[in-house]
Amino acid sequence: MTQYFEIEQRDGAARIGKLLLSPELHTPCILNTAELGKLENPGPVVDAGSFWGVKSDTELEARVKQIREKAGNGTLIILPHQAYPPAIPAESLGKIGKFTVPTGENVEDTGPTGSLLRIGGKPEKTDLYVMEGAGTLENNARRFLETVIELRNQIPPDTALYAPNLALPENIAILVYLGIDILDDTRTEIAAYSDIYLTAAGSFYLDSLTEFPCRCKVCAESTPAKLRKLPKIERAKFLSAHNKDALEAELSLVRERIRAGTLREYIEGQCRVRPWLTALLRLGDFEYSYLEKRVPAFRQNQLLADTSEALSRIEVARFARRVQERYTPPDLEILVLFPCAAKKPYSISQSHQKFILSLGKYRKFVHEVILTSPLGIVPRELELTYPASHYDTAVTGHWDEEEKAWVSGCLETYLSKYRYKAIVAHVEGAYREICERVASNLNIEIIYTGTGSLVSMEALSSLKNTVESICTSESFSKKSLNAEDEKVNFLRAIAEYQFGEDAALLFSKDVGKLAVKGRFPKYQLFAGKKQLATLVPQYGMLALSLEGAELMLKSEKYLVKIDDFLPRGSILAPGVTEADPGIRPNDEVIVLGKKALCVGRAVMSGEEMVKSSRGVAVDVRHVKKL
Repeated sequence: MTQYFEIEQRDGAARIGKLLLSPELHTPCILNTAELGKLENPGPVVDAGSFWGVKSDTELEARVKQIREKAGNGTLIILPHQAYPPAIPAESLGKIGKFTVPTGENVEDTGPTGSLLRIGGKPEKTDLYVMEGAGTLENNARRFLETVIELRNQIPPDTALYAPNLALPENIAILVYLGIDILDDTRTEIAAYSDIYLTAAGSFYLDSLTEFPCRCKVCAESTPAKLRKLPKIERAKFLSAHNKDALEAELSLVRERIRAGTLREYIEGQCRVRPWLTALLRLGDFEYSYLEKRVPAFRQNQLLADTSEALSRIEVARFARRVQERYTPPDLEILVLFPCAAKKPYSISQSHQKFILSLGKYRKFVHEVILTSPLGIVPRELELTYPASHYDTAVTGHWDEEEKAWVSGCLETYLSKYRYKAIVAHVEGAYREICERVASNLNIEIIYTGTGSLVSMEALSSLKNTVESICTSESFSKKSLNAEDEKVNFLRAIAEYQFGEDAALLFSKDVGKLAVKGRFPKYQLFAGKKQLATLVPQYGMLALSLEGAELMLKSEKYLVKIDDFLPRGSILAPGVTEADPGIRPNDEVIVLGKKALCVGRAVMSGEEMVKSSRGVAVDVRHVKKL
C-alpha cells in the first residue's frame, strides 16, 4: 500500500494531494531540479542519478546507500532508470547491487524509503512514478496522451505521477488536467540561459521585448533594454528568477481552478497558446473512458460552454449518452419541440412560461423536449438535472455547422428510438433547420408553428391551435398524464438518468402506491408512509432514504461493500472491499456491510475506492445498524 501520497481534492483527472514527506509536498507541485540532485543534503524527493554517471555497480550501490543513510524515512528516492515505460530494456540491466531487475519482475528494494518504480511488466504499488522521457514527447500530442493513459491505467489511483523536463507556464494547466501531479523547473532554467522570457501566454525572446508583460518583483525592477546590456550569466539569473515565478504563479492559479471545479473552462482558453496543447485537449475528449470515470456526476459551479470544445467535454457527452441510453419518455402520442432559454430551468423563463400557458389544458397530452447547444436535447423532466440547469453559453443567434450537426444527431437518435403520432416544432432559425434536417433523414413529418417571434401572439396562437387540432382529431387516443402521474413520471425520469434501468426498483408495482409530496422543485417520493427519495434541486438528482436504499439493494449497481464495522462518519478507502465500477465522484451510493446499511455520496470513483489505500471514499448521510 502507499505510505506517503494522499489525494485531498479532485477535478476530473486533475487532483490536489500531498506527499507526507519531510518537508510535506502539496501537489500539483514543481520540483527544484537543483535540489533534486543534492545527494549530500537530500530533500523530500532525491534523484540517485543515472547508470551512465557511475563506473561500476559497486559505486552505484554506495551512492544509493549514502542517500538512504542521510535521507531517512521522510524521503523518496528515484532509483537510476526506474521509470515506466522503461528507458532501456530490462534484460540488458541484470543485477545492480541490491536491486534485482530481471525481465518482467519487481525491482527488489530492501531500503527503508522504497524505490519509486519498477522496470518491465506491471509497476508495483508505490507512492511516486516517473514518466520516462516526458520532455521528448512535447509537440507529439497523440503519443504523449497515449503514454499518460497507459501509465494511469497501469499504476494505482492514489499514487503521484511525475513528468520531468516538460513544464512551462503555458502548458502546466493542461498537463495537470490530464493527470500529471508533479513537474519540475528544468525547462524554465534552460529557457533562461537561452534568453527566453516565459509567460502563460507563450514565450518571448529577450531581443523582441520592448517591455516586460509581468509586474512581479523581478520584472518591476528592470526593463528589457537594461537587461540586454548585462553579461549573459546575469541575464540568465534574472530570467531564471522570473521564469520560475511565472511557473509557480500559473500553478497556483491551476490549484485554485481545481478547488473551484473550473479547470476545464480555463484550459479551453489556455490550450490556444500552442497547437499541440489544443490537440491534447481534443484528443483527450476522444478518450472518453479515461476522463469520464474521473469526472463528477455534478459540480457546484456553472458549466460555461464558450468554445467549440465544449461540445465534446465529458459532462456534455455523458448527458447526451444517458438521455439516449437510459431515459424513457412518457407514453404520449404528441411531441412538442421548443428552443432553449437563457434562464434555467427553462420552465421559469418568460418564453417557456408563455409556451406553457398557450398549451393550456392540452399540455397533459404532449411531451415536451427542448433543443439546445451544447446538450443536444433536454426532455422537460430532466431540465433540473445537471448540467441542463447549470450551463451558460455565448448567444449570438448564429449556429456553426458543428453545433447543428451535434444537436440534429441527438434529435435524430431520439426520434429513431421513440415514435410519435404527431411532432410539433415551435422553433425558428437554426432550430428549424435542425428539425428539417432530421425530418428529411428519417422521412417523418414535423409541423412548424413558429412565425417570426416565437412569443408573439400570432406564433402562440398557432401553437395552441395546432396542438388543439391534433388533440381533438378522431385519430387521437387521448393518452394523457394527470397531475400526480406527471410528478411521479418526473422523478422516474431523473431516477433513470441517475441509476439506469435499476431505477425501476424504486417505481415497481410491488413497492405500493407511489405519491409525490412537496412543492416543485423540492419533490419527495413516497410509497405509502415510507419516504424513498428526495429531489435535490441544487443539482437535480435524487438523494435516497434508507428505505429507498433497501429497495435498490436488489441490484449490485451503485453499491459499495465495506468491512465488518459500523461507520461513524466518512468511509475511508481502506474500509471498502467492493464497489460498483460504474460509480462516479458525487454519485448517490448505497453502502452495505455486515453491521450497517448506509446511504451517501461518493467522493471518488468505484474503481478508485477499491484500489486506493488512502482518502475518503464515501460521505455518509444516513446509517442503519444491522
